[in-house]
Amino acid sequence: MKPDLFEAPDYYNLDDLLSEEHKLVRDAARQWVKRDISPIIEEYAQNAEFPKQIIGGLAEIGAFGPYIPEEYGGAGLDQISYGLIMQEIERGDSGVRSTASVQSSLVMYPIFAYGSEEQRKKYLPKLASGEWMGCFGLTEPNHGSNPGGMETKFKDAGDHYVLNGAKLWISNSPFANVAVVWAKNEEGRIHGLIVERGMEGFSTPETHNKWSLRASATGELIFDNVKVPKENLLPGKNGLGAPLGCLDSARYGIAWGAIGAAMDCYDTALRYAKERVQFGKPIAAFQLQQKKLAEMITEITKAQLLAFRLGQLKNAGKATTAQISMAKRNNVEMAIKIAREARQMLGGMGITGEYSIMRHMMNLESVITYEGTHDIHLLITGADITGIPAFK
Repeated sequence: MKPDLFEAPDYYNLDDLLSEEHKLVRDAARQWVKRDISPIIEEYAQNAEFPKQIIGGLAEIGAFGPYIPEEYGGAGLDQISYGLIMQEIERGDSGVRSTASVQSSLVMYPIFAYGSEEQRKKYLPKLASGEWMGCFGLTEPNHGSNPGGMETKFKDAGDHYVLNGAKLWISNSPFANVAVVWAKNEEGRIHGLIVERGMEGFSTPETHNKWSLRASATGELIFDNVKVPKENLLPGKNGLGAPLGCLDSARYGIAWGAIGAAMDCYDTALRYAKERVQFGKPIAAFQLQQKKLAEMITEITKAQLLAFRLGQLKNAGKATTAQISMAKRNNVEMAIKIAREARQMLGGMGITGEYSIMRHMMNLESVITYEGTHDIHLLITGADITGIPAFK
């Protein structure tokens, strides 16, 4: 196995803006990725298998609900710390970061923000420790970019609810202990329900034959007259704004995470260009290769500044949905372009599992689509600056 020689680029000395706690959190995640992810991830991606043994390590570095208060098992960290953790994990693999993002932003966040005190105490500590894993059910076979059209429904059956429907493209679903599911009541109002594995009529078939996020477990959620206790309804918020609030948190994490993937591709290409000799000198000496590398580090630096400022706004409670959409869209596009350029710099070696670039490139094809497609995020910005939504 090739050693992980990754060195993080910091062209504008962003470390000077980080607190000592930020750097400690970031470095702990970085070392864990080098030790526990890099040596195994290529094999798991090739085999299209999620490495379940890493769940404990993710919990130890605070990747599950890092901004959740300590009284509920979280680390009580700020939003920049959360972003830095996501950056480091995605430097290892987007699929592993997806596992942590879903657990934190799409399962723990709604339970913390919209749940009852009893729900917080019951679920959050077990989710923070990795004893329980969760998933988030919003996307459906017929409703992706238009989640408000969802067909999954529940009805009041006296002392419980009866849930029917299906969700698709759900990270973590094949092994999740709990699912935060969004469904319409009999009046057509969207609510969140906590569905637990083992409830009769609830199944989670796995999705196979993926060319992307191969080291992440993806599946469906099927509800066939599932009896859900009434105490499992999230009481704090309903309507489409509730799940979209969760997506804001997840998209924020992706804006940071994509930087990690880009960093890894850039670092790999830079190292290779210095070592690969053609026409009697390293290819790093040629103008076209320097152009590629110079543009990569420029775009990474811009994305770092965008994410850091967004983190400050998140910490102050001022970040808007549109600002988060801009950062997610920009940074994922940046990362996928860098992955493609880096792949070309490595030539034929760039498509092999000996290097991480092709795996990052395939993973980013999912990241650019999920949590809001690339085009939808553009239209969110368009609606924000014109006041005219183009997707309704």
